[in-house]
Amino acid sequence: MSRKLIFEKFFWDVYGAAMTVRSGEFPVAGKKCVADGSRRRPLLAGLIALLAAAPLAARAEDCPGHPNALGTSRTLVVDPTEHTKIGTMQYGETLPLKDHEVVLTFDDGPLPSHSNQVLETLASECVKATFFIIGRMAKQYPDGVRRLRDAGHTIGTHSENHPLSFNHMPLQRVEQEIEEGITHTTAALGGDTSAVSPFFRIPGLLRAEGVEDYLASRGIMTWSADFPADDWRHITPAQVMNYALTRLEAKGKGVLLLHDIQGRTATMLPQLLRELKTKGYHIVHVVAATPDRPKTPTEARDWLMHPDAGIAVARWPAVPRLIYAAKATTPAPDASTASAWLGDLARRQTGFYRPGRFGADVVPLPSDPAWPRPVVAAAAEAANTLPAPDQSLFRRIKIPGGSIRLAGRGQHAEAMPARLEPAVTMESAVAIQTVAARRQLPGSWPVMTVGLQRGPVTPR
Repeated sequence: MSRKLIFEKFFWDVYGAAMTVRSGEFPVAGKKCVADGSRRRPLLAGLIALLAAAPLAARAEDCPGHPNALGTSRTLVVDPTEHTKIGTMQYGETLPLKDHEVVLTFDDGPLPSHSNQVLETLASECVKATFFIIGRMAKQYPDGVRRLRDAGHTIGTHSENHPLSFNHMPLQRVEQEIEEGITHTTAALGGDTSAVSPFFRIPGLLRAEGVEDYLASRGIMTWSADFPADDWRHITPAQVMNYALTRLEAKGKGVLLLHDIQGRTATMLPQLLRELKTKGYHIVHVVAATPDRPKTPTEARDWLMHPDAGIAVARWPAVPRLIYAAKATTPAPDASTASAWLGDLARRQTGFYRPGRFGADVVPLPSDPAWPRPVVAAAAEAANTLPAPDQSLFRRIKIPGGSIRLAGRGQHAEAMPARLEPAVTMESAVAIQTVAARRQLPGSWPVMTVGLQRGPVTPR
């Protein structure tokens, strides 16, 4: 019998005993006895402690030849139908992890050139992870999917072709991508449907409510992540590891998103696992609940990233209400004290309060500011219109057509109706218009040069 089967048998034997003790009955020498409360509680506590220590013992036994391996600290069993969406990059819930616990996830495989290197690194550290498989990659490299199953990793799916359009493509096309990816991944495992977990990660994390609702209707949990390492970008392996560690330390725990098809990820992974062990982090393996494998008991608050983040504000102490024995008042200052103080101030000052300028009992008033006061100009009361020009500055010129134009010094003149006088002939009128047309400015009245003369200027 393998170590895995031995541990599972041990687990369920202890679990069954714990449930029996909880009900108040436990076997002793083939007889069923009833335990009272005083005996039942210590025995149940001891069994719980034994269950808590069991995964640690299994970790040491499952990694022979590697005493300093990081290992897998525990297995978390989740029910996909209860918590359908996890990952704080997009959702309000994440996996119920404790502080310094990490779940490793890898997307887009398998790709033998890099996925095999990732598998070897995980095996050397006895670490279990979750892989989200692309259907056409499973169809092309079925042996890579079988290696994941044989190594004990969790196998989820990641669509058939990894289209970056799940957030706006028709739902019928989305369903086809999801179902074909599951079909080809299952086919690579010889049709073993139990080997494919009901876990799905949307390509590019381009979520849509219709997609999430469809997955939930199929009993499939939608996985986002708590932080990525940006290993799909053109960066160095050292930068990938730096992103993973700094973002993990910022949150303290969570689901890490990586890609096993990237060479930079395969290169940095051994160093990343060593750093996780040095910094005190623990790897958690996640599997789906089945009728033979019940879910790990959790509370609703366990599915939050930092459930106690707001407690400090809620528990802030109230302002105390102080009770005084007497309501005494501060006495007013003595007039003599005030006079003495002002006198001392006058003696100390060298500027405005210079000695001898004011008496000791006189409070000086500030002087007028040096800045000039505003003066209201007398012109403001005057009329705000200009005087009309004197008529003597203009001369009437008779033009055929029944109108007279006033020609002045400026470019504009006012047109006034008048009667023709025989003093201007037709020839002189045409000459006037010709000269005016030559000197006309765009948008202005023509300047009448003929007959223009200066009138008398009357001083005001």
